[in-house]
Amino acid sequence: MRWWARRLKSTTRYWGAAVAEQPLVSVIIPMRNEAAWLERCLGSVFSQDYPADRTEVIVVDGMSDDGSYETLCELAKNEPRLSVCRNPARIVPSSLNIAINAAKGDIIARVDSHTTLEPDYLSKGVEILERTGADNVGGPMISIGGGAVGDAIAAAMESRFGIGAYFHYATEERESDTVYMGMWQRRVFENVGLFDEELVRNQDDEFNYRLRKAGGRIIVSPAMKSAYQNRQSWQKLRRQFYEYGVWKVRVLQKHPGQMSLRHFVPPAFDFSLLSGLLAGVFWTPPVFAVSAAAVLYLGVMACVSLASQRSIPRGMRMFVALTIIHHAWALGFLVGSVRFATRWFEQREMEPPRLGVN
Repeated sequence: MRWWARRLKSTTRYWGAAVAEQPLVSVIIPMRNEAAWLERCLGSVFSQDYPADRTEVIVVDGMSDDGSYETLCELAKNEPRLSVCRNPARIVPSSLNIAINAAKGDIIARVDSHTTLEPDYLSKGVEILERTGADNVGGPMISIGGGAVGDAIAAAMESRFGIGAYFHYATEERESDTVYMGMWQRRVFENVGLFDEELVRNQDDEFNYRLRKAGGRIIVSPAMKSAYQNRQSWQKLRRQFYEYGVWKVRVLQKHPGQMSLRHFVPPAFDFSLLSGLLAGVFWTPPVFAVSAAAVLYLGVMACVSLASQRSIPRGMRMFVALTIIHHAWALGFLVGSVRFATRWFEQREMEPPRLGVN
């Protein structure tokens, strides 16, 4: 088969359509101070096997001060598919909304700056959207670690005892309540609105809840492969999950139905421990009860970690990562409950930002 015939065959693999008939995909990337990861992330995006002339890439910079913005501008000079915007608000949801409003694509694909994509990520996503009729699709969040601490954090993130959301350990294609990153038909934002710009964290959970409440379907598929560079220090991991916990309270206040039992277990456990210790000042039995609960928890986490890693040093590092994830999230949730205490009786269902309104 001549080269041009092979080329024609490869570019018409989607539903027998010509390249010009394939949907335009807008890749949107929110970022701030990502000089170390920027070129790796963009390199994987520009290496996709999806037709280059049916792809655009929009990066929204949150006022970086590490040279990231200047690097982006230089890259854009030689890459016509790349557009660069700036976001004075510096937070992810407003960057996503800026990018979505600037996007021209029929399909919008979010990519995080700490992620690299397999070459067929976009083509698989387009195929799954078309085949299933879903409103949002994505692949599992595969953490790549790096070093002793980073590897332990990656193992904890992918454990069912770590976070619990299906996209962290997905092994088969199925519907889910949320997904890592995401690829959407543009009409989703026309129908549901954009991301909630109040939520510094958890804006994806809140958006996906609104999507499902409106009758939308979300699918996780292992066929969409990517690699996520997780945090590589205990301090950064603690801060990450503390912030998740704080802002989950605002999601709860706006959408009580978005929460599941697993969200309440860590803060309820830690609150019970603290209450039992305080009560023990006046009455001894609560101290024994919470001590037994704490020993049981630590024993289970130790067994899970050692069984997973099959090495005492690696197992103990995973144990540390799991306990940081649980208790940083719990502390953040308890602090958020106090921080946002006056907002429990506000109107819950607030109008989200709309597409085309800046």
